[in-house]
Amino acid sequence: MRSLESYLSEYSESHRNPRNIQIHNICVPAIMWSLLALLSLVAFTPQLHLGHVVVVAALIYYGSFKNARVLLAMAVVAVLMLLSFRLLEFNTRLWSAIIIFVVAWIGQFYGHKVEGKKPSFFKDLQFLLIGPVWVLHKIAPRWIKMN
Repeated sequence: MRSLESYLSEYSESHRNPRNIQIHNICVPAIMWSLLALLSLVAFTPQLHLGHVVVVAALIYYGSFKNARVLLAMAVVAVLMLLSFRLLEFNTRLWSAIIIFVVAWIGQFYGHKVEGKKPSFFKDLQFLLIGPVWVLHKIAPRWIKMN
């Protein structure tokens, strides 16, 4: 398996333009929130929904990098997102999530147009999970230290 550093380095290759980086700092968390919000609407029980399952799967993936700070940071982000869904009624969450998801993806593709490079996930879908760690690393480099 490739190292997290290798993924982040490759992800950075198509994210050098300052405007694209700013767009990613906003749009990647927005996409994460909106996707989990939409998945949270698919309930298995009153206390368990598809968003929980996806978060656990993502945390297992992040844990495979054996970087405790990355795993902890992503777990905190996931918990905060999941808790935020309790504040929104079903219809509000549905429409808010759809609008945010669409607008954030438009922002992402605009950022890549500015950058002049295709999104990394066109090459490897794992970059959809690397993007949030890359944003955290850009925002808090001391917190998300690389080995």
